[in-house]
Amino acid sequence: MTESLTHTGIGVSADRFEDMAYRKVAWRILPLLLLCYLVAYLDRVNVGFAKLQMSDDLHFSEAVYGLGAGIFFIAYFLVEIPSNLILHRVGARLWIARIMISWGVISSGMALVSTPMSFYVMRFLLGLAEAGFYPGVILYLSYWFPTHRRGKMFALFATAVPLSGLIGAPLSGWIMTAFNGVHGYAGWKWLFFLEGLPSIAVGILVVFCLSDRISQAGWLTQEQKNLLQMRIDAETDGHQVSSVRQVFRQPRIWLLTAIYFCMIAGFYTVGFWLPTLIRQAGVSDVLQVGLLTAIPYAAAALTMLLVSRSADRLRERRWHLALTAVVGGIGLVISATWSGNFTVSMIGLTLGAMGALSTLPLFWSLPTAFLGGTAAAAGIALINSCGNLAGFVSPYLMGFLKDMTQSTTIGMYVMASALFLGALLIFRIPGKLVNH
Repeated sequence: MTESLTHTGIGVSADRFEDMAYRKVAWRILPLLLLCYLVAYLDRVNVGFAKLQMSDDLHFSEAVYGLGAGIFFIAYFLVEIPSNLILHRVGARLWIARIMISWGVISSGMALVSTPMSFYVMRFLLGLAEAGFYPGVILYLSYWFPTHRRGKMFALFATAVPLSGLIGAPLSGWIMTAFNGVHGYAGWKWLFFLEGLPSIAVGILVVFCLSDRISQAGWLTQEQKNLLQMRIDAETDGHQVSSVRQVFRQPRIWLLTAIYFCMIAGFYTVGFWLPTLIRQAGVSDVLQVGLLTAIPYAAAALTMLLVSRSADRLRERRWHLALTAVVGGIGLVISATWSGNFTVSMIGLTLGAMGALSTLPLFWSLPTAFLGGTAAAAGIALINSCGNLAGFVSPYLMGFLKDMTQSTTIGMYVMASALFLGALLIFRIPGKLVNH
């Protein structure tokens, strides 16, 4: 391949040609996927902002809010694996579009919530609609990028989470303030309705702009397609788990699921409770809460990119992931211990977001290093669906403990402990299996 590239007359070396091809792919598919996840994550966690008004309006207890926020992940768990297998069969373009349009409609419908039961039902339906999106994109990126390039790509995709906080937090605060009472509807109703609409629009855009596979990318030259496919095929060897049956029999898959559960516990503690924790630190104005919430998310976006780039460059995954989890846990401990001191609490929340949010792109470099074919679709979905049950446990436990103790301190310590446990479990994964 190297020889053929140097005689094509394109005037660049083989390495340069390959870098240019991957850069072209990244610029073509990453911005759209990032936009998809940005609006997806915003629809998933805007309930954290809505809570600032909705709980008082509808007389929801902290436990009711926690159960409603978390029940999303029960539905997510039930249909994630079949969803990812369908994506592998029919292609990412149509299936991701279906996911986005359906969840956009349901997210806007959250404005109709009036009782705890309707809250639970709508959150459950939202989980059903969105199931398969995140693992589907992780699987999709593994079709295009070899292992040593995936960490950076996963990080670029995952920056949608802090970006949704950076953009969405002030936006959510503004919507709830500016639209409160318009046409007789509360600000939190407008929040759900308006923030669900972009998902529908972006879902339609996916149908026209996303290519399912390298071979179907009309915007690549044939030589670029051959090179990219060769790089993917070269990683499909005897060391990869390639059947669905093997996935369920692999102890390492279940170990990775346990690690991911721990990471998600910290991740969604930040996602669902950050606005409440900032208000608890002494900020009462909803718009100010939104602006301050953007600070931890901005720091997390930068951390995510820098740490993932370092992991790719050094081809080392375990220490990078473990240390970010520890930083996240320390941040949660600081914010809980000094919750009465606004400055120290904000420093802790920022560290917590930097660490907890950065674990996700680093984590997904582990299973994709040894899963291939249909097993990748099933394995990624299995890990994501079971691990995301922490998205149910975490907010519900936080709400329950807050109702019991009138404080979030104990709950924050529990979630920090989960991150510390996950960091220890990471080293049960052999370095030679994932550090390539």
